[in-house]
Amino acid sequence: MQLYIGNKNYSSWSLRPWLLMKHAGIAFDEVPLRLSFEAGSPFKTALAVVAPSGKVPVLVDEGFAVWDTLAIAEYLAEKFPEKSLWPAATKARARARSLCAEMHGGFQALRGGCPMNIEAELPEVGARLLRDEPGLVHDLARITAMWQRQFDETGGPFLFGAFTIVDAYFAPVVTRIRTYVLPVPAVVAAYVDRIFALPAMQQWVAQARAEHDFLAFDEPYRRQA
Repeated sequence: MQLYIGNKNYSSWSLRPWLLMKHAGIAFDEVPLRLSFEAGSPFKTALAVVAPSGKVPVLVDEGFAVWDTLAIAEYLAEKFPEKSLWPAATKARARARSLCAEMHGGFQALRGGCPMNIEAELPEVGARLLRDEPGLVHDLARITAMWQRQFDETGGPFLFGAFTIVDAYFAPVVTRIRTYVLPVPAVVAAYVDRIFALPAMQQWVAQARAEHDFLAFDEPYRRQA
């Protein structure tokens, strides 16, 4: 299998299946592409060969392309049932899918105001946004309440006890909490630390910091030195 991804520093959507597969021990070849949304760019040209979406991530398995993070996650869960990528119990699995779907289509204030930027440190931006943007306050409160409820029900250490698709799905949020120093309860802060401590996550973060590739369209708060 091949997984097409964008810049590790910026591409939150790419992080999800990459982390899931690395943590689960699912073998794949990584195909990194420098993010660019201009027609005719190497990014768009390479993706046009494998998927009509023109976006990352894309998983290609024996020539068959799967795009969109949820579709990739479901494909992997069916292809590798022994990996237990979803919770085993029916209701827990339904809850897990609900949380992923809510993340997939929601939290626009968090996404727009706090784009993933792993190597940046922007606490002053986070403080300003929390002061001026009630939508971000709402999104952060919803996410922390969601996570706290799961820990109350499962006891942790991950959202459904063991690491699942849901944890991979919220990994970009974990990076945002660190980059923008967003205030969270102690139980959530401990979860952030646990995600960052995963060997696969450490690998992604190290490689993101080593890219040294400043993309202005993903940098609303900084200028290139």
